[in-house]
Amino acid sequence: MIIKTEKTIPTSEITDQWVFQRRRTIIKAMMAGMLLPSAVSLASAGSDDPRWRDLQRSPYSDDTASLTPKRLVENYTNYYEFSFNKEDSSDLAQHLRIDRWNIAIGGEVEKPGQYFLEDIIAKLTLKEYVYRFRCVEAWSMVVPWVGFPLADLIKLVNPLSTAKFVKFTTLMQPDTMPKQRIKAMLDWPYVEALRIDEAVHPLTIMAVGMYGDILPKQNGAPLRLVVPWKYGFKSIKAVVKIELTKTAPMTTWHAFAPNEYGFYANVNPDVPHPRWSQSSERRLGSGYFMPRRRTELFNGYGEQVAAMYGDLDLRHFF
Repeated sequence: MIIKTEKTIPTSEITDQWVFQRRRTIIKAMMAGMLLPSAVSLASAGSDDPRWRDLQRSPYSDDTASLTPKRLVENYTNYYEFSFNKEDSSDLAQHLRIDRWNIAIGGEVEKPGQYFLEDIIAKLTLKEYVYRFRCVEAWSMVVPWVGFPLADLIKLVNPLSTAKFVKFTTLMQPDTMPKQRIKAMLDWPYVEALRIDEAVHPLTIMAVGMYGDILPKQNGAPLRLVVPWKYGFKSIKAVVKIELTKTAPMTTWHAFAPNEYGFYANVNPDVPHPRWSQSSERRLGSGYFMPRRRTELFNGYGEQVAAMYGDLDLRHFF
């Protein structure tokens, strides 16, 4: 006799619909990554800019983890200005116009103004940063970003002692970003923020590329924030405005659901999302039959960043 039992499967452990529908493409990409390791090396960089050749690797890079295949990273993206579907957002992002990109930097600084991205890059040193990336949806990846410390950019505008937070704003381009034409769940433009000590921490970077090449549009081109010890939604894409402020700004996801998306958003296995556990994660590209990974506090970067939160209750300030 067969006895049937019911088992409730946590939402975070259900295979994403995008992954299931494109499993053959993903498997091919994984195989390509295993058979052609040079495909993700700096020698295959598509940029002709000499600054991209022989990039020095940051000492904070994770040299022990296997890189997630590039094709997976390029196609597994959350970009809600385009779509709530990962596949559609990657396709629609190709219409984004990113030429002659400039960033407005202001607030509590001595040198506010509009700065062209190419002028900023010309003054700074690009490096490769191999970072673990953890999404609040309980999946993770390992990405070799190309970028520079946010601290170096902040120094260029001479921050004032009154600057306590850094606010970031994403591009508004409604003709190419369909969800910006309507109030689709979130208010636009997308806004994120860090405390000033988090912003100038050496792990915090502004990325302009990945896998030795320029940053794809769906991954935040031409300029995105990367904060590896926080959940991925903090690493805002397509940044057009940076403001140093005296008080904590309201951020997009925190405004939408403050009980689900805290201002700090530090990776923490002991603080579950209201609808799923954060104690484990699924590493993209690791194989369908590999066990889930145990999530590490601060995404494994605790040795570098834990001291910044020594006086905080990380369950309350999540």
